[in-house]
Amino acid sequence: MGETATRHRASGLGFALASALAFGGSGPFARPLIDAGVDPLQVTWLRVAGAALLLLPLAVRHRRVLRTHPWLLLAYGAFPMAGVQAFYFAAISRIPVGVALLIEFLGPILVLAWIRLVRRQRIPRAAAVGVALALAGLACLVEVWAGVRLDPIGLALALGAAVCQAGYFLLSDAAGDEVDPLAVISYGALVAAAIITVIARPWTLPWPLLAGEVELAGVSTSALVSVGWLALVSTAVAYVTGVAGVRRLSPGVAGAVAYLEVVTGIVLAWLMLGEALTPAQTAGAVIVVAGAFIGQSAVGGSGDAPARADTAADRARTGA
Repeated sequence: MGETATRHRASGLGFALASALAFGGSGPFARPLIDAGVDPLQVTWLRVAGAALLLLPLAVRHRRVLRTHPWLLLAYGAFPMAGVQAFYFAAISRIPVGVALLIEFLGPILVLAWIRLVRRQRIPRAAAVGVALALAGLACLVEVWAGVRLDPIGLALALGAAVCQAGYFLLSDAAGDEVDPLAVISYGALVAAAIITVIARPWTLPWPLLAGEVELAGVSTSALVSVGWLALVSTAVAYVTGVAGVRRLSPGVAGAVAYLEVVTGIVLAWLMLGEALTPAQTAGAVIVVAGAFIGQSAVGGSGDAPARADTAADRARTGA
């Protein structure tokens, strides 16, 4: 029995690591398409529409959820799937990938603020410390002492991604354990694809450009490689392996592994795009991750209603 549990945890850790690495690669693979002239919203559409097609068999299998939780599926598709990715891709067209990803991961901090200020519920002291650390790290990231050196519109877009990510955590709290996360993911992708189709107008996509080549990690390669990676690896595979990992691990462990997505995104942006953080921004990155992790872990271990939000959120993460 103990040996089986050990194997279960080992496979869960492998799935969780694979999910974090897959999510972390979305920015570095999307940036070449954006730099080549594809609108960020259209890159988002390529990602979610491709993932929706790949996840369609899961949607068919879980079609019953359409009758039981239609509003949850609509909200999930609008905010976590469409909102997070659209804001994130728009942000990385103006600010470095690593900075945008770190700001997006302030989502759990925004949830804590919502719980304290709107729900009027007490949060653990450690969670408050995590919030303070995350805000201090954000100040280092944007180098406030220099009058905010990053593009303010890019920062606002990244914060929009964080707000949408926070919305996902709250939606997960409302749903609890009633809905299979694979059903939410598959229908969320379909809803997101439908929403983004209206605003991205994919019929205006520069299709000849997608048939050509882009520069990826300093090497000229087919643009379809980036499109395929975003749809298959950074979305479909990332979500499914994430769910598989959480089902084999405790939410706290899975949530900790999820923060490797931030590290992966920063390292890949440095290796593939040449985007390096300044020493102050590197310190800020460490502080942001530490603060968000402390805040999330504190709530996850408190055993009250906020803990349920954290547990459900870890069941099927958004990711960038």
